[in-house]
Amino acid sequence: MCLYDKHSCRADVKRGGVSVAGRDAPAIELLWGGGAGDGGGGHGRSRLSLDRIVATAVELADADGLGALSMRRVADRLGFTTMSLYRHVPGRAELVELMRDAVFGELAAAPPGDTDGDTDGAGAPGTGGGWRADLECWAREDWALHLRHLWLVHTARSRRLPGPNAAAAYDRALGIVERTGLPARQVVAVVSLVTGFVETAARQAEEILREQRDSGVSQEQWWHGQDELFGRLLPYPAVGRLWRAGGFAEFEDPFDFGLARTLDGVEQLVRARGGEGRDENRDENLTRGSGRDCPVCGTPLDPAVRGRPRDYCSRACRQRAYRQRRPSGPPAPSDPARRPDDGSGAS
Repeated sequence: MCLYDKHSCRADVKRGGVSVAGRDAPAIELLWGGGAGDGGGGHGRSRLSLDRIVATAVELADADGLGALSMRRVADRLGFTTMSLYRHVPGRAELVELMRDAVFGELAAAPPGDTDGDTDGAGAPGTGGGWRADLECWAREDWALHLRHLWLVHTARSRRLPGPNAAAAYDRALGIVERTGLPARQVVAVVSLVTGFVETAARQAEEILREQRDSGVSQEQWWHGQDELFGRLLPYPAVGRLWRAGGFAEFEDPFDFGLARTLDGVEQLVRARGGEGRDENRDENLTRGSGRDCPVCGTPLDPAVRGRPRDYCSRACRQRAYRQRRPSGPPAPSDPARRPDDGSGAS
């Protein structure tokens, strides 16, 4: 989840004489504990309360989807009139915001002070790992939350209103990524990247499950019935080669694969910037093996398996350093920068 959209503005813009911020005031008051009605749990099961309304709405959405949710259905389930609900919540839109924040309360809370003084990326509370292990744990909890409440994918929007539970979950993720030592803007961007991946994966999962429910045919059964389609696809060269190699016989788990690659990218960013939050167990071999960094980009150099030590981390950095040393102009035919890299890393 992301609390801030870069295109948003804090100004109290007015449309037609009505404050844009003012239109959201009732929902904000409800989310943060100053709303209409009793706003609490009530006294006894016979009394209608905001908590009971939200919990019942979540149950209905879990069972039938957000599209089937209405104030009337919630009232019928509770045994009250529809109008009685409006004494506690202004309407369906505000109810959905309350539902969203209520389920985010299911995410495990971070232990108090878990980010204080821990910038080396090792031994973080909760997982015993570094920032990457903790961020993966957080992302998997968010993923599990979306699978329990598939309707959440239909509440994601750039101007959604965060409540205290959603804010706490977001704050926990920010605290984890802070330990990488990345600049503040990139900390926020990394959390947005990871939460965006989780939401996209959840949206795909929701679509598959909805199609299976509506058709009565599983995803696997549907694809097994497409023999004619496969016959038309096999003449395509790459499809045919990968088919014969077994590439379509068994698939990588899309969430596990995607999350790992996303975190690989974040870790590469941390390494490239020389962040303090590298995981010690991932850096031990590098620092013990060479103790040197690439003079072009600063990436720690892998220890040479054989031959002379590497001077640059990649062929691209070697060529960039060479171009900086030689006079400007078109490369000569014998320019060594044009020769294929032999893997020695020699400059």
